[in-house]
Amino acid sequence: MDILTEVVASMRTGRPRSARTECRAPWGLRFPEGKGTGFHVVMSGTCWLITPDGSSIPLSPGDIVFLRNGAEHILTDNPGSPVVEFAPERADPSSPIGQITVDGPGPRTSLLCGAYHLDQEQPHPLLAALPEVIHLSPHRSRHQALRYAIDMLGAEVEQPRPGSEGIVAELIDLLLLYILRAWYDDQPADAKAGWAAALTDPAIAPALRAIHSDPGRRWTVEDLGDRVGLSRAAFARRFTALVGEPPLAYLTRWRMTTAATLLRESDTALGAVGELVGYGSEFAFAKAFKRTHGLPPGQYRRRLRPAA
Repeated sequence: MDILTEVVASMRTGRPRSARTECRAPWGLRFPEGKGTGFHVVMSGTCWLITPDGSSIPLSPGDIVFLRNGAEHILTDNPGSPVVEFAPERADPSSPIGQITVDGPGPRTSLLCGAYHLDQEQPHPLLAALPEVIHLSPHRSRHQALRYAIDMLGAEVEQPRPGSEGIVAELIDLLLLYILRAWYDDQPADAKAGWAAALTDPAIAPALRAIHSDPGRRWTVEDLGDRVGLSRAAFARRFTALVGEPPLAYLTRWRMTTAATLLRESDTALGAVGELVGYGSEFAFAKAFKRTHGLPPGQYRRRLRPAA
């Protein structure tokens, strides 16, 4: 059970959006606040990122920026250049790929900009623990998979061919996992804490995989501790220190996350959803789900799937 993949999949609520962005200096683009997470890949040229707190970060070819909460920010050739709103055009409204061009007399910068639709109402602590802005500069000697994904994206965006739209959509989807994995890998081993450590901890990672693989099981702290060779007390302390909440609290969180995914993406009966995540009665499940999500399961499903 791949915890990172499962967490990302559980938060996705739609396909990612993207736009090929071609700008010639002087230029500046303001990206409005969004409900998901935003990303930018510098395919060629250089530019500056003006972060939500007003800081300026220089970006070079191959650089990637990930904005966890989709906060308003600016990309520009120079911090003093005029700024316009980012508003890509889409020749086909159903296409996940848009286009924006800013003409000017100066040097050209090519970017791939986009956003992932993630459920921010109930963010998983693995993502909530990330910094607001992640800046990565992958090179051949490090994060090769991320570098190759960027190269493939660049080839498809620069010279579209039959099938490019589907390929770009899949690569953008994978890019989120590559970005998160690269950031976690970049944390110094002696400074890793929280989820950066939990994902590889010899005791906590197996326990998390057990919870994720079978959320409906009647887990106890003793059961989980026994699986990894720790006493109940020692396991509970270690789990809480890294994950940020006690084992059974996280179990309940993951049960409700799993239930929400099933309600959004399947027609499974409410009672069956409850059973799959460990509740013997539909009433008990509805009560627990409402306490977490603010709505009973049926109403939650109707809100997100009005035609279902």
